[in-house]
Amino acid sequence: MRIAIPVVNGQLARHFGHCEEFMLFDVDPDAGSIGGESSLQAPPHEPGLLPQWLKDQGVGIVIAGGMGRRAQGLFADSGVKIVVGADSDDPRAIVEQYLSGALATGDNLCDH
Repeated sequence: MRIAIPVVNGQLARHFGHCEEFMLFDVDPDAGSIGGESSLQAPPHEPGLLPQWLKDQGVGIVIAGGMGRRAQGLFADSGVKIVVGADSDDPRAIVEQYLSGALATGDNLCDH
């Protein structure tokens, strides 16, 4: 399974659509472990582009601080699970917390 984290300055981006890059983590959810990680520069921001682009990268889960309703709907339509409301933190730590069931989430930090 591949998890994507939108990143700005090495930390979780508070707004999904305005990230600089995505950290991608290949994980074994049964073992709760990370098998590998890589980063990809985000394509230029264009409404509706990122959900399909991430699915094409093999992403099955996106963990974000905030995400607009349109992007959430596009991810849902494509079968990619989203988790919103994560706090800004180190991307690897976020994935480790998610895998262990300890990821705390709050409000969606994006209001559009």
